[in-house]
Amino acid sequence: MKVAVTGGTGFVGSRLVEKLEAGGHQTLLLTRNSDRARQQFPADVYKNVTIVSLTSTPWQSSLSGCDSVVNLAGEPISDARWSADRKKLLMDSRVVTTEKLVDAIAAAEVKPKVLVSASAIGFYGTSETATFDESSPAGEDFLAEICKNWEAAANVAQASGTRVVIIRLGIVLGMGGVIGKMLPPFKLFAGGPIGTGKQGFSWIHRDDAVNLFMQALTEPTMQGVYNGTAPNPVTMGELCSEMGKSLGRPSWLPVPAIALEALLGEGAKLVLEGQKVLPTRSLSTGFQFTYSFISDALKQVLAGA
Repeated sequence: MKVAVTGGTGFVGSRLVEKLEAGGHQTLLLTRNSDRARQQFPADVYKNVTIVSLTSTPWQSSLSGCDSVVNLAGEPISDARWSADRKKLLMDSRVVTTEKLVDAIAAAEVKPKVLVSASAIGFYGTSETATFDESSPAGEDFLAEICKNWEAAANVAQASGTRVVIIRLGIVLGMGGVIGKMLPPFKLFAGGPIGTGKQGFSWIHRDDAVNLFMQALTEPTMQGVYNGTAPNPVTMGELCSEMGKSLGRPSWLPVPAIALEALLGEGAKLVLEGQKVLPTRSLSTGFQFTYSFISDALKQVLAGA
């Protein structure tokens, strides 16, 4: 299988590239930072990875003959305050990139059979009481707007005869990401829940996220939207309690909401209000989660931390 991947140097994408390499698949890594990609995936180790710069012309022609495309491109949501410029960057890095990718699929002489495109559970908006699944309507905040536009751009590929699968990812757990940011206070015996601790925390282990993408690539009956979340969401308080247990540290010092709001502004809303999201359609495909419970996921992620 020959797979073109955007966002392949990111948190989920890098693990996907590793999985494709281990399976003997050819990977076409579409990236804006070729130097970083070469450092991350050295040619003497990743013998089946070809790096293609998105700043070169014409990168679009490289998609012809690929069996499938995985779209994981997008600037990190919670790395900075949401100024007007930052909001534009968050939107464009997902929507405009996806539009260009879909245009390239349409122009390909031999078109990819499937596009698996990331989205996020931000599609549903936030709620302290509601439970969402793939049949739930979109929210009305900025993250929901991003996801709606992002998914609409991906779905245009259906006009080229390409099967489209959209995976709405929850908060992905692995060493790094959100766990990496929460780890230092716990190691200093100062860990605890963010905000009230009662808000929903819908998560997925990084390996399960990658396996769901792999299944979407290879299972021709999968089409449309699937939630990339474990079947047992927790509250922020439960997450922090389990982190404390795994690390042998207390989880007693809450981070006040005002501190996160000062750091992230409007971007703090997703963490402070949360959401409970279930993977109803994902489970209906027979997908088997390796990590269904937060305790097992954190035990693996934090081993040796």
